[in-house]
Amino acid sequence: MKKGLIILSLSLFTLSVSAQSEKFQGIMEAKVAMIDTTRTPDAWKDLANTFERIADAEKTQWLPYYYAAFCHVQSAMLSLPMDGSFGDNSAITDPVADKAEKLLLKAEELGKPNTETYCVQKMIASLRMMGNAMARYMTEGPKAEAALNKAKEADPNNPRVYILEAQDKYFTPEQFGGSKDEAKILFEKAKSLFDVYKPASSIAPNWGRAQVAYFLSLYK
Repeated sequence: MKKGLIILSLSLFTLSVSAQSEKFQGIMEAKVAMIDTTRTPDAWKDLANTFERIADAEKTQWLPYYYAAFCHVQSAMLSLPMDGSFGDNSAITDPVADKAEKLLLKAEELGKPNTETYCVQKMIASLRMMGNAMARYMTEGPKAEAALNKAKEADPNNPRVYILEAQDKYFTPEQFGGSKDEAKILFEKAKSLFDVYKPASSIAPNWGRAQVAYFLSLYK
């Protein structure tokens, strides 16, 4: 009798865990799909907050924290002035960078640093640098480069590594090492990697194809 109750309890527990896992998977798939269609700072912020709520509810999954950090960075990037100025925008960038950094740390604690978290590390350092490019180029620039190098070492076939590298080349003035021709080569490399890339799961990082298509269209 006791053995039967134990088996029944274990079965019910397994079913409960399975249902929770399926619910998490379904919610994440729906929200991850929104990354390809999100365009405005407010929409990115809303998506970031949603991922953060999912992360805090689950507590053991690294991907929601990763996506929350990623979305916050995207929101801040799009909130910067688009006039090409290099003034002090740290009031925009720094609070978001601080928040994204804390979220990414949680992701790394749960899933260990990997090529994807290193990519977001790079994005956070770049965001801080863009807060005051003239004052921070020599401090945040090397941090961004170091994180990108770690991302490439962890997985040299990750197309997002080359997107970030290409964007740096594209937007950096030539006198500081930028080159639109070199950027094109990197965007093309990212595209070729996407042609054979297979994400680890339906909710694993798979963003970047739209960016590649957009930038390559600028060369036509």
